[in-house]
Amino acid sequence: MDSKKQTARISRQTWHFAEDVRVQASAVSVGPKEGEGPLSSYFDQIHDDVYVGQQTWEDAERKLMEDAVTILLQKASIKEQDVDVILAGDLLNQNITTNFTAEKLEIPLMGMYGACSTSMLTLATAAALVNAGYVKKAIAACSSHNATAERQYRYPTEYGGQKPPSAQWTVTGAGAGLVGIGGKGPRITYATMGKVTDMGIKDPFDMGSAMAPAAVSTIHSHFQDTGRTPKDYDLIVTGDLAAVGYPIVKELMLAQGYAMEDMYNDCGLMIYYPEQEVFAGGSGCASSAVVTYSYIMDQINRGLLKRVLVCATGALLSPISYQQGNSIPCIAHAVAFEGGA
Repeated sequence: MDSKKQTARISRQTWHFAEDVRVQASAVSVGPKEGEGPLSSYFDQIHDDVYVGQQTWEDAERKLMEDAVTILLQKASIKEQDVDVILAGDLLNQNITTNFTAEKLEIPLMGMYGACSTSMLTLATAAALVNAGYVKKAIAACSSHNATAERQYRYPTEYGGQKPPSAQWTVTGAGAGLVGIGGKGPRITYATMGKVTDMGIKDPFDMGSAMAPAAVSTIHSHFQDTGRTPKDYDLIVTGDLAAVGYPIVKELMLAQGYAMEDMYNDCGLMIYYPEQEVFAGGSGCASSAVVTYSYIMDQINRGLLKRVLVCATGALLSPISYQQGNSIPCIAHAVAFEGGA
């Protein structure tokens, strides 16, 4: 058996990428609220209208993903035909944002759904395909829109329903990364794929509590499989646990012997200012995607962060499962990035 293939699989959950797999370029496109947040200077495109110049919110989300991929191709100085596959997903039924975007791009598509964990699900799979030699260049992308998510999972924005403090604000935006062998971008060294966890929580306005155990499960598995500890990372971020789930992760990880006080943050807390009235913080596919493909990539490329673990979290409920009284199964996928040659 090939030696590289022997070292690629560390465990059932964790993969090591023996080849020089890198995020060669990345791009994000966001809405106006995100553009008012603390990371605005890192975003490639900020729209001043939540409709993004379109007739519907669903069309707006498609435009966000299309823009992110178009900007990515421009930054990488390549054309659509230079990309072998796009792995993408969103939060809407049948991945409609992804499907319509891929139709315009005319790039072979692998549509993927992991709820808000989709950013790292697509990126880990893209890295695996590139590492194995099945594709030379792959794009990983995902998107979300506050109004489209509210309409599908809770109540339409026009309804004006009241929300509890534990609720979160779905990020309006899209992020995309180009994965290939070599280059100067951050290396993708490990991916730890999560297991579905279900703590019996049924409240769709408390995603942080529901998803936190999934993040703990995946991060703990990553440490166990790789032999790493929190101190091996300059930054560990979860996707969208926000103010409710963030302290739960710290407490549960500490109970398992891992202190993450100094290097742990959450994308849902990083993307908005507290005074922006986003309840507990940000959520959605774009929460981890826009933070990772803008701020985190920039900090690694500039040498300010050397090693980062991004653990994207997702609540796998559907409108039907919620209405039928089912609890919320959750999952988390983690990808490790490293800077330098």
